[in-house]
Amino acid sequence: MTAPGSNPHLPAPERRTPVTTYRLQLGESLTFADARALLPYLRQLGVTDLYLSPVLAASPGSTHGYDVVDHTHISAVMGGREGLEELAREAHAAGLGIVIDIVPNHMSVPTPAWHNPPLWSVLRDGTDSPYAAWFDAPAGDKLLMPVLGQRIGQVLTDGELTVERLAVPTEPERGEQWVLRYYDQVFPLAPGTHDLPLPELLGRQHYRLAYWRVGDEELNYRRFFDIVTLAAVRVEDPEVFAGSHALILELLRDGTIDALRVDHPDGLADPEGYLERLSRATGGAWIAAEKILAPDEFLPQSWRTAGTTGYDAAWRIDQLQVDPAGVRTLGALMRELTGNVPLDYARVSGDAKREIIAGSLASEVNRLVDLLHAFTSRDLYLSDHTFRDLRACVVELLVAADRYRAYVLPGRQADPEQAAVLRETAERARATLDTDQYPTLDLVVAILLGEQVGAGEPSDTPERAEIITRFQQVCGAVTAKGVEDTTFYRWTHLTSLTEVGGDPAGFALPADEAHAWAQRVQHDWPATMVTSTTHDTKRSEDVRARIDVLASYSSEWVELVHRLRDLTAGIRPADLDGVTENLLWQTLWGTWAPGSADPMTGERLGAYLIKAAREQKSWTTWTAPDTVREDQLAHYAAALMARADVAEELNEFAALTARAVRDTILANKAMTLTWLGVADVYQGSEVTRTSLVDPDNRRPVAYAGEAGLQAALERVSQAPTDAAMSLDDAKLRLTSQLCRLRADRPDTFVGSRSGYRALPTTTACAFAYARLLDEEADVVVVVRRLGRRLERLGGWGNHTIVLPQGKWTDVLTGAEVTGGTRLLGEVVGDESVAVLARPRADA
Repeated sequence: MTAPGSNPHLPAPERRTPVTTYRLQLGESLTFADARALLPYLRQLGVTDLYLSPVLAASPGSTHGYDVVDHTHISAVMGGREGLEELAREAHAAGLGIVIDIVPNHMSVPTPAWHNPPLWSVLRDGTDSPYAAWFDAPAGDKLLMPVLGQRIGQVLTDGELTVERLAVPTEPERGEQWVLRYYDQVFPLAPGTHDLPLPELLGRQHYRLAYWRVGDEELNYRRFFDIVTLAAVRVEDPEVFAGSHALILELLRDGTIDALRVDHPDGLADPEGYLERLSRATGGAWIAAEKILAPDEFLPQSWRTAGTTGYDAAWRIDQLQVDPAGVRTLGALMRELTGNVPLDYARVSGDAKREIIAGSLASEVNRLVDLLHAFTSRDLYLSDHTFRDLRACVVELLVAADRYRAYVLPGRQADPEQAAVLRETAERARATLDTDQYPTLDLVVAILLGEQVGAGEPSDTPERAEIITRFQQVCGAVTAKGVEDTTFYRWTHLTSLTEVGGDPAGFALPADEAHAWAQRVQHDWPATMVTSTTHDTKRSEDVRARIDVLASYSSEWVELVHRLRDLTAGIRPADLDGVTENLLWQTLWGTWAPGSADPMTGERLGAYLIKAAREQKSWTTWTAPDTVREDQLAHYAAALMARADVAEELNEFAALTARAVRDTILANKAMTLTWLGVADVYQGSEVTRTSLVDPDNRRPVAYAGEAGLQAALERVSQAPTDAAMSLDDAKLRLTSQLCRLRADRPDTFVGSRSGYRALPTTTACAFAYARLLDEEADVVVVVRRLGRRLERLGGWGNHTIVLPQGKWTDVLTGAEVTGGTRLLGEVVGDESVAVLARPRADA
């Protein structure tokens, strides 16, 4: 329990704290009006707050909203400001709050560019633009626009550029303007240059058109990771913050929205400063930060945020269900199919990072090294540190980093914990450098920590500040692209573990470690978020759960893969990549969901495998796709889905593992809804889904009609407690029961009065904890884990749990339970999970 007002990570008392959110992916197929129609269903489900994807105006055809083009307007496609306000009025009238996702790090570089008014202004007017300070690029430099399909000389020779006059829709007050057109791309012309010869005209603009392949090496504006069409903005500038947040803050002040989720704070120059400014500007609103944490990393205590968006909890929930006994058998299968010897996760990750540094993020790394070399060259004492050695040290530091970034603010003494992170990274990097480069490594680290170096130049110069900031931003981008978007597609040991923020090298998570982590988070961040599926997860919670089970049935799984390979040898592509094949088999199983209302299709599976292979970057890539082999892969996947003999084998394995799969899916959902803080239900995840990485996980959800979720919720709500239910119905009923429990007891789960206590059991096959209210147990949760092991031991037997004293009622079954030492068979019985609530006098 935290004393009221004493925890800086809790919202102000007058601000709303969400309890259970429901994430909606808005867009053309799910508008504000559509969301209004869902309010009765969501209210009945038991959620307390709508959690909306970004609502500001985005690029034409946007399917996610993170490509913002105009901070001053709500998306017209979704229904505009009027539509949002009407949704908010009806939601608030129903007792539901509104959480909005915001994107402070970047804006879209759309086609045509005029869709983004600040960018259009900068491209036309350069430093004279009122938005000149918005975009994160060197002051006065021409912005590189790598949009050409061939080199500029050939484009000019072929006459592909034309000068035209047109009325720009975002600037109707200017009338017709002179513009430069390249097919669908349109760029403004600097005043007075329209009648110049094309070569001279191009040289007089505030931007430089270039061949698209030039971007990776020469791009001069910071991006969201390596995405050229998402240009970073300097939100650390007070004017940029004010201009890009005015509408969101207005909506908070007038009560239209209640709370915020902040996308990708690690891209910002100063995440701590940004969150402090945002907290002040919102009057202490609940704010969750999408911060991806390393396994042994916690949010900096100085951040004014309620916590993370829940990835740190999601992977731990999964790994609690992974049997460590499967590690060797599954590793042997990976080695057999891929030929990777030895199985070394660190090496795979390091190789992937080096490829990203040399490839898609080369321009960012080059810029950083150029800054370092310019800085050291000006100081006689430092001038013997060569460009080559500086680059080698920067590269090895980026490769050795085991988290997105450290947090060092220019001009301030580095926090000891953050300094230790950089120094530990340097020691790992040192092992890969020549001894003659050690002094250069020490110099680079000293510069990054803001320490005095060389002749004693002040440590807070603009040049030093930019080096410190750029390194942290580049480090996060290299980690994201090298690990989550490359390594996680190459490491196929158990693919459910390669999830956002996950720890695949750790494989299984012991219960004691999970409890210790939860107790610390509860103490420091009692209003953090816990999630299990998002718009960014690589697999839905249910797909991951099915794959988790493979660790308990590893020998049977290996035998099944061998049989399936033999059955389909005649149609398997001769040059099928081994990593891709291992991913294929696990994905096929993870999405094999007999009885689900969301069956996998051959088309979806093939599309996913092609995307995964391109992210793997071994035999096909986004920029150089091997379409012949991709087609063969997709056809093979479709054939597997259509083969009766394959289906028979998979159905037999599904029957063998059915109990374990059901237990894992339900236990994981129960933990998501009770473990810590604010619980999120991603759209449609109240039943099982076979969703894979985006865009597959953003597919529409069927709510209406006889087969929709609204009718299903009515059905399961009226069914007898002991009724036999399909897995979909059981998950929907569980979700609703626990959401309603949370709504009835918000202070038990979220905020200063809530608490967490591990409960002792005599078996590792149960994971148990109490949620506290004012330091007294109010809700008890016991989930079944490692079900195959429990089955082999003959069930619960004489194993016990020590329940808090008093009378308890099982929320899911209605059974009465008395506290004290009790047999697990009496408390959990044959169920996947037991959730006990202390009766209340006013119940």
